[in-house]
Amino acid sequence: MAAAAGVSTATVSQAVNGTGRISEATRRRVLAAAAELGWSPSASATALRRARTRTIALVVRRPTDVLGVDPHFSELITGLEGELAPRGYGLLLHLVPGLAEESALYERLVAEGRIDGAVLTEARSDDPRPGLLRQLGLPAVLLGSPERGGPVPGVGLGQQGAGVREAVAHLLALGHRRIAYVAGPAELVHTGARRTAFEQALAEAGLRPAAVRHTDFTEEAAVAVTEELLALPDRPTALVFPNDSMAVCGMGAAQRAGLRVPMDVSVVGYDNLPLGRWLHPRLSSVDQQVQRVGAAAALTLLARCGEDVPTALLEGRPRLVVRESTGPAPAAP
Repeated sequence: MAAAAGVSTATVSQAVNGTGRISEATRRRVLAAAAELGWSPSASATALRRARTRTIALVVRRPTDVLGVDPHFSELITGLEGELAPRGYGLLLHLVPGLAEESALYERLVAEGRIDGAVLTEARSDDPRPGLLRQLGLPAVLLGSPERGGPVPGVGLGQQGAGVREAVAHLLALGHRRIAYVAGPAELVHTGARRTAFEQALAEAGLRPAAVRHTDFTEEAAVAVTEELLALPDRPTALVFPNDSMAVCGMGAAQRAGLRVPMDVSVVGYDNLPLGRWLHPRLSSVDQQVQRVGAAAALTLLARCGEDVPTALLEGRPRLVVRESTGPAPAAP
């Protein structure tokens, strides 16, 4: 029927069930196609679609091998489940390779009546997902730092660049003047905010970055970019990474190159995940309270689903936690 009406399956579902935000002309076109095909909804199927599923979707745009080594999502899921499970809600996790697959998945899950809401990960520039979910009539929250006034509420610590600025100030106080930044994918909102903060903090000290490199979040990328940076003629004396997993890989690459952390090169991560406390040396990292963000996102979404829950309070900003992976800049040769 979707093909006959020239619309998506999600639009068919909205037209038949009277949900979502579609035009009256589109609704009439879908119903006309249904009548022409002799289609009528099953009463039991309609009741099932309209029943509450008590299921929340978490769709992550990552390869399975990356998700498996990134404990950020374990912390996030722990925070989400801590609020969802006691209230009888389950979390449906999907991994997708790209935007098209993610959008199609939301349309299918809504059309099949399988979810009550969704948690969107990683705000992106010109992100079409919030608009899509509003069109589908699906309650959602967006993790990250979206623009104010968007169709989906954003949940996350404010001032995403504050932790990076603290990291730069800490390294400058230790005498570092050649500081390189490993940035995540350029389309992510937090990538831009953190890079801007990094460059501004150095500019205020009269310095320029030793280097800035955008890359994905894989282990291989972390190792490759670290090796590249440490091979520069004016080798950076400090490296700032976009997450702890990449920082750990970077530390390993530096040590394999015969460099000592932090005597020869200092390393800063981002997320302050538990693994950083068990490394040698222990990892200095920016704490953005991932579990608390997950819990706040769950409460915000439950409220949008009509549940009577406490107001989600998430205050503060990312802060640097200093450990042993950062130290005084090495003396000039």
